Amino acid sequence: SSECQCSSLLRLGIIHVKKHTLVLFHSLASIVSELTFDLSPPQSLKMRCGTCALVTSSGQLTGSKRGQEIDRSECVIRMNDAPSVRHQQDVGQRTSLRVIAHSSLQRVLQSRQELLNASQDTVFIFWGPSSCMRRDGKGHVYNNLRLLNQLLPKLKIYIISRIKMLNFDELFKKETGIDRKSSNSWLSTGWFTMAIALELCDRINVYGMVPPDFCRSSSHPSVPYHYYEPSGPDECSMYLSHERSRRGSHHRFITEKTVFANWARTLNIHFYQPDWEPAAAIGAMNSSYTPAPAGS
Repeated sequence: SSECQCSSLLRLGIIHVKKHTLVLFHSLASIVSELTFDLSPPQSLKMRCGTCALVTSSGQLTGSKRGQEIDRSECVIRMNDAPSVRHQQDVGQRTSLRVIAHSSLQRVLQSRQELLNASQDTVFIFWGPSSCMRRDGKGHVYNNLRLLNQLLPKLKIYIISRIKMLNFDELFKKETGIDRKSSNSWLSTGWFTMAIALELCDRINVYGMVPPDFCRSSSHPSVPYHYYEPSGPDECSMYLSHERSRRGSHHRFITEKTVFANWARTLNIHFYQPDWEPAAAIGAMNSSYTPAPAGS
């Protein structure tokens, strides 16, 4: 279930990240540059990166030895509770930004000595449904956030507001023609992470993300869904079962990857491990984006 799972978070406030001057899509800029997180007192996320390594949690990274390459990036972005300890050779050890789903918070807390280490000056962004984040005393995640902020005041942690969560839904519908709610879909942490990275980074190097048609090939190699869970479910089995399911709430991993591939045709996004470039045209997406003039 993707409903609110009681876990913990931290610090809140208003963030207004200015549009940068590189080529950006109008829709993306209007949504992501005005990401509102709720902090007390209101603060701004002052983060700008030349080159970002967006490190997925995929088993594609196992044995890749990409760690040093990843750590040479100006900023390193990770997701949920994906660890670097014991995996440094493949995924590096630095973390500049970590984007975390409400459903991963319990696991993050269980690994708090590693993941919530303030020494790296990591920025944390949490997302979750409004039922988790409500501020009337009934939002369990929000309540735990306030408490955790008191315990660990040095951590830089933000949450995505309800209004901006709706904006991410709108972005998904504009890009795919699919209504997230009526299709029983939940956006993945990868969706939020890629959209946020587009606003913060001049260049994004994505590590461990397969192309949209990868799992439809009968010859694709079998790798675990997470590099840190070698006995866990198969990555492609997970992607295909979620993509095809119409009952219950599921992520549309392959649909999202098709959107990312479309974005990479005009934006400074590059894919490694596996290394691939988007085809001239990807699927029948509904892309409403037109590049904004440089300097706008």
